[in-house]
Parts: sequence; structure tokens; C-alpha cells
Amino acid sequence: MTISLTALIVDAADLESESSFWHRLLGGSITRTATHHFLRVDDFPVIVIQHAPGHVPPQWPDGTSQQMHVDLTSDDVATADRRVLDGGGRRLRPDRKGPRVYASPAGHPFCVRPA
Repeated sequence: MTISLTALIVDAADLESESSFWHRLLGGSITRTATHHFLRVDDFPVIVIQHAPGHVPPQWPDGTSQQMHVDLTSDDVATADRRVLDGGGRRLRPDRKGPRVYASPAGHPFCVRPA
């Protein structure tokens, strides 16, 4: 038996803002429908930005748990940091050694680690 990853689904009230953020950060191509934006990047199956009008960003790190998050690596963490912030992301944890923790425009947490 084989289990394969087919997609990562990301809820967002603002499809364009969230899909543009991930596209700017990771590249690839976007296919848009009224309720979903499909981001295809390299060999990753697909990142689907799903319209969720009632989505409210989590208030992490106030003690609430994360349901899931994405880990990214970069050979230039300083440039990745600028790209995240310029694209509408925000830092969730002050700069320090180790992974940098951010949130996308819709509030989804992710890390950028040195490659």
C-alpha cells in the first residue's frame, strides 16, 4: 500500500492575497477559479488556496496550538526574510538562531530554516 501527498490545502478569506504571497515566495504557476487558487511549484503536488470566508487567522503564539505548519529552507535566510515581509508575511518570533517563524497574510505559520 502507498499513501501519497496530493495537495496542501490553505484556508484564506482573501484568495488573491494568500495565493500571491505563496507564489511570490516559492515561484511556480497559479491556476485560479472562483473558490480555489492552485499553486504548482516544481515537484510538489500542489498548494491549494481554498476560499474560506469565515477564516480568522490564529492568534499564535499566545498559547494556542498549531494544527499544522510548513517548513521551508533557504540558502540566503536574510533575503528570504525580506521576501516574506515584502510579500505581506509577518514575523511571529523575533530573529534568533535557528528557524525563523512567520505567518502568511491569512495567518498560517511557517518556518524558514537555513539550507
